[in-house]
Amino acid sequence: MTVGVAGPLLVVACVATPPTHGSTQADQPAPAQNVTVADASYDWHGLLLVPFGTLLKASPIPLHEVLLFHDESQSAAGGDNNDCYTVDGAPPRFLGHQAEEYFLCFRRDRLKRIDASVRVAGAQAEQTFARACAVWLKDATPTAGTTSLCDGRDGEIVFSARLADIPGQTEARLSMTLSNVAERDAMGTAPPGP
Repeated sequence: MTVGVAGPLLVVACVATPPTHGSTQADQPAPAQNVTVADASYDWHGLLLVPFGTLLKASPIPLHEVLLFHDESQSAAGGDNNDCYTVDGAPPRFLGHQAEEYFLCFRRDRLKRIDASVRVAGAQAEQTFARACAVWLKDATPTAGTTSLCDGRDGEIVFSARLADIPGQTEARLSMTLSNVAERDAMGTAPPGP
């Protein structure tokens, strides 16, 4: 429906609804809603714009390469030789925010890992993280969890979320990494679990 059509229908609906027992629906409190359930951006599946294993040249979305810098300990220990890209245009929404960072990382030209992060208000960061983790683990197998860590497996996808303070800021950063189970097993980094 367009706004021009919906407007008159809404007015008719308001006029046609009689008050009940001396009170209107506006006088009654709205039912409480859990924001993590009502907001689809809390579901990390929305970060999967293309399936794992997709060839870089076959990506249906326009991408451009980004350079990621690691300190020496990360480079030596990880052996992570990926080429990472981000989308041309707006990244997907995550936890009610536009993703601050969103990377699709390819190994041998196939999608191997997705990294995303958002900033959340520091005062509510732990609550937001706990609610989001509960949503992520609802239909998944948990592999680890603390007040700042939420790891699990959903089918063939492993997810790992971290909450960390941002030095000198009143916000915290919530980072999510998604990877394919088969790829993680091949690298010898599979989490415990089924």
